[in-house]
Amino acid sequence: MNEHVAAVERAMVVIRRMQSRRVIGRLASEQNGVSPSTAGFEVLDAVEAAELDGRPIGVTDVASALSVDRPRASRLVSELVSAGLLRREADQRDGRRTVLTRTAEGRTASAAVHRFRQSVLAAAMSTFSSEDQADFARLLTAFAARLPTGSDS
Repeated sequence: MNEHVAAVERAMVVIRRMQSRRVIGRLASEQNGVSPSTAGFEVLDAVEAAELDGRPIGVTDVASALSVDRPRASRLVSELVSAGLLRREADQRDGRRTVLTRTAEGRTASAAVHRFRQSVLAAAMSTFSSEDQADFARLLTAFAARLPTGSDS
């Protein structure tokens, strides 16, 4: 392996540790007074991604997206429904299935977390030139798109 691959691996370890400790989500909750747990933000992220892709998402899909079992996903979803951040609706294509959508409050919570996360990232990139920021965004996006997701076969 070359030195660049080794450097990327070390950086990925740092990022993984930060993510596994849910540092940014916890800080967002503490500093913005947004109510969901960090796992709750992960659920909102999964539902938002499905909404942006125009695909329905249910509890099983949330479990898969978060790599948790279905009972855990169901508890997380129930907490967000009770908090008024998610709504369960009948799937228009299959009335036996329930899909999840964010409420107005859920969209507001998502937006607050996005702003906070982006402020943390902006601070970390503050010494990068505009060109370096653009290059980093382009390269990181391309890199992430090429990583295996676990659902790849």
